[in-house]
Amino acid sequence: MSAVAVREVEQLFHLGKRNVVHALRGTTLEVSDGEFVAVMGPSGSGKTTLLNVMGCLARPTAGHVEIDGADVTRLKDGALDRIRAKDVGFIFQGYSLIPTRTALENVTLAAEYAGIGRAERRTRAREILDRVGLADQADQRAAELSGGEQQRVAIARALVKSPRLLLADEPTGNLDSVTAEEIMELLRTLRTDDQAIVMVTHDPRMAAYADRIVFLKDGRVVDEEQLRSAHRV
Repeated sequence: MSAVAVREVEQLFHLGKRNVVHALRGTTLEVSDGEFVAVMGPSGSGKTTLLNVMGCLARPTAGHVEIDGADVTRLKDGALDRIRAKDVGFIFQGYSLIPTRTALENVTLAAEYAGIGRAERRTRAREILDRVGLADQADQRAAELSGGEQQRVAIARALVKSPRLLLADEPTGNLDSVTAEEIMELLRTLRTDDQAIVMVTHDPRMAAYADRIVFLKDGRVVDEEQLRSAHRV
């Protein structure tokens, strides 16, 4: 079954009265349960726009987006908020943590937003921080952690609610090569069989951790490369 499917999606941005940017041009992409897909392409090819559409952060101008078989394209804002809170996890290049909050608090807040009960969300937060190797840093403020540790917190925050879909936008862009490889190993190891990952990257070494690489150009999927079985790596 498809965790997420983008079908003939168009995304237009109007810059002033006359300038129109076609970020996506009839883009179609399907990602199966348990599959790890890397998205590559030149700057301006529509990579981040595609993630935003998949994650219900942006409404497409035309076309359809399905998450777990349900068309989310025309849902109202409240329904989209609930999908983002429960079913989609986000990891960003800049970590996007609250710097004055501890690692545990950052992860617990995501669980709270997803509607997980008070007692369970704290237990879940500690468990996932342990799985990403940060059990001893749980009570440190995010600003006191290294870049690699902050990205581990960001991964824990995204996974604490057990999302169906994990979206990562250049998750290793701010990291040195050794730490970047550690982060990629974490992503590949921690995913479950019914959880899909879609990652935007410019780095072929990071893309090689995926099951499949999809190449975008001018808002269209122009090529793809199958690397391995989606369920056993």
